[in-house]
Amino acid sequence: MSVETVHVGRRIRVEVNTLTTADGKTIRRDAIRHPGAVVILPVLDAEHVVLLRNFRFVIGETLWEAPAGTVEPNEALEVCAKRELLEETGYQAAKWRSLGYMYASPGVMDEKLHLFVAEELTPGTARPEPDEQLEPVTVRLDEAIRMCLDGTIRDAKTITSLLLWERLRGERLA
Repeated sequence: MSVETVHVGRRIRVEVNTLTTADGKTIRRDAIRHPGAVVILPVLDAEHVVLLRNFRFVIGETLWEAPAGTVEPNEALEVCAKRELLEETGYQAAKWRSLGYMYASPGVMDEKLHLFVAEELTPGTARPEPDEQLEPVTVRLDEAIRMCLDGTIRDAKTITSLLLWERLRGERLA
């Protein structure tokens, strides 16, 4: 396999990979290399979560999303999650739980999204980065689930986090 880097950006690297298949054919595959990210579902109480209204330049839309952010080099995942929660919502959490990880789009990108639930929240002042257009909103959990199911929430990491949390929460209560 040969790898040609065709672009290096602020957070990503784009490669063209040339591979030989088992039957001897040469194929080319594009790959986006990403350092990984954290996704945080802030749980205010048994009935409420905090989501963001987040403008996304790439698609030109404002989406409902869970707070999230890119992991810095050599940064521990929980440190990144705490930083992003504070920056994007102003909240700090006393209790953290991992929901595992998922791949954003494994056909073209290696970004691994590490999912967390943040509980026992203490409010503070959000400090979004200058290029972020974020609005934290408290949403009833049942309403957030409905928003996942009716297509109002279209962000995969947020849908995954909410549905996993609803399922795990239900199992704990049963």
